[in-house]
Amino acid sequence: MIRKTISIGNQGFDSIREKDYFYVDKTSFIKEWWESQDVVTLITRPQRFGKTLNMSMLNCFFSFEYAGRSELFEGLDIWKQEEYQKLQGTYPVIFLSFADIKQTNGKDAVQKIKKSIANVCQQFETVLENGDFSEIQRSEFAKISPDMDDVTAQSALQDLSQYLYEYYGKKVIVLLDEYDTPMQEAYLHGYWDSFTSFIRGLFNSTFKTNPYLERAVMTGITRVSKESIFSDLNNLNVVTTTSNEYAECFGFTEPEVFEALEAFELAGQKEKMKKWYDGFTFGEHRDIYNPWSITSFLDKKRFVPTGHQLYLDSECQ
Repeated sequence: MIRKTISIGNQGFDSIREKDYFYVDKTSFIKEWWESQDVVTLITRPQRFGKTLNMSMLNCFFSFEYAGRSELFEGLDIWKQEEYQKLQGTYPVIFLSFADIKQTNGKDAVQKIKKSIANVCQQFETVLENGDFSEIQRSEFAKISPDMDDVTAQSALQDLSQYLYEYYGKKVIVLLDEYDTPMQEAYLHGYWDSFTSFIRGLFNSTFKTNPYLERAVMTGITRVSKESIFSDLNNLNVVTTTSNEYAECFGFTEPEVFEALEAFELAGQKEKMKKWYDGFTFGEHRDIYNPWSITSFLDKKRFVPTGHQLYLDSECQ
Protein backbone atom coordinates (compact mmCIF):
# COMPACT_ATOMS: atom_id res chain seq x y z
CA MET A 1 0.00 0.00 0.00
CA ILE A 2 1.24 3.47 -0.94
CA ARG A 3 0.69 6.42 1.38
CA LYS A 4 -2.01 8.66 -0.06
CA THR A 5 -4.03 11.72 0.94
CA ILE A 6 -6.99 10.94 3.19
CA SER A 7 -10.28 12.64 2.38
CA ILE A 8 -12.24 12.53 5.64
CA GLY A 9 -15.99 12.22 5.09
CA ASN A 10 -15.74 11.63 1.33
CA GLN A 11 -18.38 9.03 0.51
CA GLY A 12 -18.19 9.27 -3.27
CA PHE A 13 -16.36 6.32 -4.80
CA ASP A 14 -15.77 8.14 -8.09
CA SER A 15 -14.34 11.19 -6.31
CA ILE A 16 -11.97 9.08 -4.21
CA ARG A 17 -10.71 7.14 -7.21
CA GLU A 18 -10.45 10.11 -9.56
CA LYS A 19 -8.33 12.06 -7.08
CA ASP A 20 -6.38 8.99 -5.96
CA TYR A 21 -7.26 9.41 -2.30
CA PHE A 22 -6.59 6.74 0.31
CA TYR A 23 -8.90 3.78 -0.29
CA VAL A 24 -9.11 0.28 1.17
CA ASP A 25 -10.23 -2.07 -1.59
CA LYS A 26 -13.74 -3.36 -0.88
CA THR A 27 -14.67 -4.28 -4.45
CA SER A 28 -14.97 -7.93 -3.40
CA PHE A 29 -18.40 -6.82 -2.17
CA ILE A 30 -19.49 -6.42 -5.79
CA LYS A 31 -18.68 -10.02 -6.63
CA GLU A 32 -20.07 -11.49 -3.42
CA TRP A 33 -23.35 -9.63 -3.78
CA TRP A 34 -23.77 -10.27 -7.49
CA GLU A 35 -23.13 -13.98 -7.15
CA SER A 36 -25.52 -14.30 -4.20
CA GLN A 37 -28.42 -13.94 -6.66
CA ASP A 38 -30.58 -12.42 -3.90
CA VAL A 39 -33.26 -10.18 -5.39
CA VAL A 40 -33.42 -7.71 -2.48
CA THR A 41 -30.64 -7.47 0.10
CA LEU A 42 -30.87 -5.46 3.32
CA ILE A 43 -27.53 -4.89 5.06
CA THR A 44 -27.29 -3.33 8.52
CA ARG A 45 -24.07 -1.99 10.00
CA PRO A 46 -23.19 0.59 12.67
CA GLN A 47 -22.56 4.21 11.74
CA ARG A 48 -19.40 5.08 9.82
CA PHE A 49 -18.72 1.59 8.53
CA GLY A 50 -18.57 2.47 4.85
CA LYS A 51 -22.17 1.74 3.88
CA THR A 52 -22.63 4.85 1.74
CA LEU A 53 -19.22 4.47 0.09
CA ASN A 54 -19.99 0.87 -0.83
CA MET A 55 -23.35 1.89 -2.27
CA SER A 56 -21.61 4.59 -4.31
CA MET A 57 -19.18 1.91 -5.48
CA LEU A 58 -22.05 -0.32 -6.63
CA ASN A 59 -23.56 2.60 -8.52
CA CYS A 60 -20.25 3.39 -10.23
CA PHE A 61 -19.76 -0.24 -11.15
CA PHE A 62 -23.17 -1.14 -12.54
CA SER A 63 -24.68 2.11 -13.82
CA PHE A 64 -24.84 3.02 -17.51
CA GLU A 65 -23.83 6.49 -16.31
CA TYR A 66 -20.33 5.15 -15.65
CA ALA A 67 -20.00 3.01 -18.76
CA GLY A 68 -16.43 3.14 -20.03
CA ARG A 69 -15.07 4.37 -16.69
CA SER A 70 -12.71 1.44 -16.24
CA GLU A 71 -10.11 3.69 -14.62
CA LEU A 72 -12.26 3.77 -11.48
CA PHE A 73 -11.70 0.04 -10.96
CA GLU A 74 -8.35 -0.70 -12.58
CA GLY A 75 -5.91 -2.13 -10.07
CA LEU A 76 -8.68 -3.23 -7.70
CA ASP A 77 -9.68 -6.82 -6.92
CA ILE A 78 -12.83 -6.81 -9.04
CA TRP A 79 -10.92 -5.81 -12.17
CA LYS A 80 -8.76 -8.93 -12.04
CA GLN A 81 -11.69 -10.93 -13.40
CA GLU A 82 -12.53 -10.44 -17.03
CA GLU A 83 -16.20 -11.33 -16.67
CA TYR A 84 -16.64 -8.44 -14.27
CA GLN A 85 -14.83 -6.04 -16.55
CA LYS A 86 -17.53 -6.82 -19.11
CA LEU A 87 -20.26 -6.24 -16.50
CA GLN A 88 -19.17 -2.71 -15.57
CA GLY A 89 -21.51 0.06 -16.70
CA THR A 90 -24.20 -2.22 -18.14
CA TYR A 91 -27.33 -1.57 -16.06
CA PRO A 92 -29.78 1.24 -15.40
CA VAL A 93 -29.39 2.10 -11.71
CA ILE A 94 -31.74 4.05 -9.44
CA PHE A 95 -29.69 5.33 -6.49
CA LEU A 96 -31.25 7.31 -3.67
CA SER A 97 -30.67 7.99 0.01
CA PHE A 98 -32.93 8.66 2.98
CA ALA A 99 -30.02 9.91 5.10
CA ASP A 100 -31.29 13.48 5.42
CA ILE A 101 -34.94 12.65 6.13
CA LYS A 102 -35.06 13.62 9.79
CA GLN A 103 -38.35 15.46 10.10
CA THR A 104 -40.21 15.77 13.41
CA ASN A 105 -43.66 15.04 11.97
CA GLY A 106 -45.10 12.56 9.49
CA LYS A 107 -46.37 15.08 6.96
CA ASP A 108 -42.96 16.68 6.50
CA ALA A 109 -41.22 13.30 6.40
CA VAL A 110 -43.46 12.05 3.58
CA GLN A 111 -42.98 15.36 1.77
CA LYS A 112 -39.20 15.02 2.03
CA ILE A 113 -39.31 11.49 0.63
CA LYS A 114 -41.45 12.70 -2.27
CA LYS A 115 -38.85 15.35 -2.98
CA SER A 116 -36.07 12.73 -2.93
CA ILE A 117 -38.00 10.51 -5.34
CA ALA A 118 -38.76 13.46 -7.64
CA ASN A 119 -35.08 14.45 -7.70
CA VAL A 120 -34.05 10.93 -8.69
CA CYS A 121 -36.64 10.81 -11.45
CA GLN A 122 -35.49 14.16 -12.81
CA GLN A 123 -32.06 12.63 -13.39
CA PHE A 124 -33.66 10.51 -16.12
CA GLU A 125 -35.66 13.22 -17.90
CA THR A 126 -33.60 12.76 -21.07
CA VAL A 127 -34.74 9.13 -21.19
CA LEU A 128 -38.37 10.30 -21.43
CA GLU A 129 -37.42 13.00 -23.92
CA ASN A 130 -35.49 10.70 -26.24
CA GLY A 131 -37.35 7.43 -25.79
CA ASP A 132 -40.30 6.11 -27.72
CA PHE A 133 -42.91 6.60 -25.01
CA SER A 134 -46.63 7.14 -25.28
CA GLU A 135 -48.29 10.40 -24.33
CA ILE A 136 -49.90 8.62 -21.38
CA GLN A 137 -46.48 7.57 -20.10
CA ARG A 138 -45.09 11.08 -20.53
CA SER A 139 -48.12 12.46 -18.73
CA GLU A 140 -47.68 10.01 -15.85
CA PHE A 141 -44.00 10.88 -15.56
CA ALA A 142 -44.88 14.59 -15.45
CA LYS A 143 -46.98 13.92 -12.34
CA ILE A 144 -43.86 12.92 -10.38
CA SER A 145 -42.99 16.01 -8.37
CA PRO A 146 -42.45 17.05 -4.74
CA ASP A 147 -46.19 17.84 -4.61
CA MET A 148 -47.46 14.51 -5.96
CA ASP A 149 -50.08 12.58 -4.04
CA ASP A 150 -49.17 9.55 -1.92
CA VAL A 151 -50.32 6.97 -4.46
CA THR A 152 -48.25 8.54 -7.24
CA ALA A 153 -45.22 8.69 -4.94
CA GLN A 154 -45.55 5.06 -3.87
CA SER A 155 -45.56 3.84 -7.49
CA ALA A 156 -43.06 6.38 -8.86
CA LEU A 157 -39.95 4.21 -8.60
CA GLN A 158 -41.73 1.26 -10.21
CA ASP A 159 -42.92 3.56 -13.00
CA LEU A 160 -39.37 4.86 -13.45
CA SER A 161 -38.12 1.27 -13.53
CA GLN A 162 -40.53 0.55 -16.38
CA TYR A 163 -39.38 3.58 -18.38
CA LEU A 164 -35.73 2.64 -17.93
CA TYR A 165 -36.46 -0.97 -18.88
CA GLU A 166 -38.25 0.07 -22.06
CA TYR A 167 -35.48 2.51 -22.97
CA TYR A 168 -32.42 0.35 -22.21
CA GLY A 169 -33.93 -3.11 -22.61
CA LYS A 170 -32.63 -4.18 -19.20
CA LYS A 171 -34.19 -4.45 -15.77
CA VAL A 172 -33.01 -1.96 -13.16
CA ILE A 173 -30.86 -2.13 -10.06
CA VAL A 174 -32.22 -0.10 -7.12
CA LEU A 175 -29.90 1.14 -4.37
CA LEU A 176 -31.44 2.70 -1.25
CA ASP A 177 -28.98 4.01 1.32
CA GLU A 178 -29.89 4.71 4.97
CA TYR A 179 -33.40 3.31 4.51
CA ASP A 180 -34.08 3.42 8.25
CA THR A 181 -33.25 7.06 9.06
CA PRO A 182 -36.85 8.28 8.65
CA MET A 183 -38.15 5.23 10.54
CA GLN A 184 -36.00 6.10 13.54
CA GLU A 185 -37.35 9.65 13.47
CA ALA A 186 -40.93 8.37 13.15
CA TYR A 187 -40.48 6.22 16.25
CA LEU A 188 -38.77 9.01 18.17
CA HIS A 189 -41.36 11.68 17.34
CA GLY A 190 -44.50 9.56 17.56
CA TYR A 191 -45.73 9.27 13.98
CA TRP A 192 -44.73 5.64 13.42
CA ASP A 193 -48.08 4.11 12.42
CA SER A 194 -49.10 6.60 9.74
CA PHE A 195 -45.60 6.90 8.32
CA THR A 196 -44.87 3.18 8.08
CA SER A 197 -48.13 2.73 6.19
CA PHE A 198 -46.79 5.04 3.48
CA ILE A 199 -43.36 3.36 3.50
CA ARG A 200 -44.87 -0.11 3.28
CA GLY A 201 -46.70 0.89 0.09
CA LEU A 202 -43.57 2.45 -1.37
CA PHE A 203 -41.39 -0.57 -0.61
CA ASN A 204 -43.99 -3.05 -1.85
CA SER A 205 -44.28 -1.26 -5.19
CA THR A 206 -40.52 -0.77 -5.59
CA PHE A 207 -39.12 -4.04 -4.30
CA LYS A 208 -41.91 -6.65 -4.34
CA THR A 209 -44.37 -6.14 -7.19
CA ASN A 210 -41.91 -4.41 -9.52
CA PRO A 211 -41.58 -6.59 -12.65
CA TYR A 212 -38.75 -4.37 -13.94
CA LEU A 213 -36.47 -4.92 -10.94
CA GLU A 214 -33.28 -6.91 -11.50
CA ARG A 215 -31.71 -6.60 -8.04
CA ALA A 216 -31.76 -4.21 -5.09
CA VAL A 217 -29.68 -3.32 -2.04
CA MET A 218 -30.79 -1.40 1.02
CA THR A 219 -28.48 -0.33 3.83
CA GLY A 220 -29.17 1.02 7.29
CA ILE A 221 -28.09 1.01 10.91
CA THR A 222 -30.99 -0.97 12.34
CA ARG A 223 -33.22 -3.79 11.24
CA VAL A 224 -36.78 -2.52 11.37
CA SER A 225 -39.16 -5.36 12.20
CA LYS A 226 -40.29 -7.26 9.14
CA GLU A 227 -43.89 -7.07 10.31
CA SER A 228 -43.93 -3.27 10.19
CA ILE A 229 -42.64 -2.39 6.71
CA PHE A 230 -41.33 -5.59 5.11
CA SER A 231 -44.31 -7.87 5.66
CA ASP A 232 -44.92 -8.17 1.92
CA LEU A 233 -41.27 -8.71 0.95
CA ASN A 234 -40.74 -12.45 0.96
CA ASN A 235 -37.83 -11.92 -1.47
CA LEU A 236 -35.77 -10.04 1.14
CA ASN A 237 -32.41 -11.31 2.45
CA VAL A 238 -31.58 -9.55 5.72
CA VAL A 239 -27.86 -9.39 6.54
CA THR A 240 -27.18 -8.19 10.09
CA THR A 241 -24.01 -7.97 12.17
CA THR A 242 -24.53 -11.60 13.20
CA SER A 243 -24.39 -12.79 9.58
CA ASN A 244 -21.27 -14.12 7.89
CA GLU A 245 -22.30 -12.62 4.57
CA TYR A 246 -20.31 -9.51 3.60
CA ALA A 247 -18.58 -9.65 7.01
CA GLU A 248 -15.33 -8.16 5.70
CA CYS A 249 -16.92 -5.83 3.13
CA PHE A 250 -17.89 -3.17 5.67
CA GLY A 251 -15.18 -1.99 8.06
CA PHE A 252 -11.44 -2.64 7.92
CA THR A 253 -9.91 -6.00 8.76
CA GLU A 254 -6.85 -6.09 11.00
CA PRO A 255 -4.45 -6.87 8.13
CA GLU A 256 -5.88 -3.89 6.21
CA VAL A 257 -5.40 -1.63 9.23
CA PHE A 258 -1.84 -2.77 9.87
CA GLU A 259 -0.95 -2.38 6.20
CA ALA A 260 -2.24 1.19 6.28
CA LEU A 261 -0.24 1.95 9.44
CA GLU A 262 2.91 0.73 7.74
CA ALA A 263 2.21 2.84 4.65
CA PHE A 264 1.84 5.92 6.87
CA GLU A 265 5.00 5.02 8.82
CA LEU A 266 2.99 4.36 11.96
CA ALA A 267 3.73 0.67 12.39
CA GLY A 268 4.68 1.30 16.02
CA GLN A 269 1.05 2.13 16.79
CA LYS A 270 -0.33 -1.33 15.97
CA GLU A 271 -0.84 -2.50 19.54
CA LYS A 272 -2.29 0.82 20.63
CA MET A 273 -4.57 0.82 17.60
CA LYS A 274 -5.76 -2.66 18.51
CA LYS A 275 -6.40 -1.60 22.10
CA TRP A 276 -8.42 1.46 21.05
CA TYR A 277 -10.43 0.29 18.08
CA ASP A 278 -10.46 -3.51 17.89
CA GLY A 279 -13.62 -5.16 19.11
CA PHE A 280 -16.23 -5.39 16.34
CA THR A 281 -17.34 -8.86 15.32
CA PHE A 282 -19.52 -9.54 12.28
CA GLY A 283 -20.72 -13.10 12.09
CA GLU A 284 -17.73 -15.29 12.86
CA HIS A 285 -15.29 -12.62 11.72
CA ARG A 286 -13.46 -10.87 14.53
CA ASP A 287 -11.11 -7.88 14.59
CA ILE A 288 -13.18 -5.59 12.38
CA TYR A 289 -12.29 -1.90 12.76
CA ASN A 290 -14.40 1.23 12.30
CA PRO A 291 -13.13 2.91 9.08
CA TRP A 292 -13.84 6.44 10.31
CA SER A 293 -11.75 5.86 13.45
CA ILE A 294 -8.84 4.46 11.44
CA THR A 295 -8.81 7.13 8.73
CA SER A 296 -9.17 9.87 11.34
CA PHE A 297 -6.13 8.52 13.18
CA LEU A 298 -4.09 8.23 9.99
CA ASP A 299 -5.01 11.81 9.11
CA LYS A 300 -4.73 13.51 12.54
CA LYS A 301 -2.30 11.15 14.27
CA ARG A 302 -4.56 11.16 17.31
CA PHE A 303 -6.76 8.52 18.87
CA VAL A 304 -10.45 9.45 18.99
CA PRO A 305 -13.14 7.57 20.97
CA THR A 306 -15.41 5.76 18.53
CA GLY A 307 -18.67 7.62 18.09
CA HIS A 308 -17.41 10.88 19.58
CA GLN A 309 -15.90 14.01 18.11
CA LEU A 310 -13.70 14.99 21.05
CA TYR A 311 -10.03 14.17 20.81
CA LEU A 312 -8.49 12.76 23.94
CA ASP A 313 -5.06 13.78 25.06
CA SER A 314 -3.58 10.68 23.46
CA GLU A 315 -1.38 11.92 20.68
CA CYS A 316 0.99 9.30 19.39
CA GLN A 317 4.63 9.87 20.13
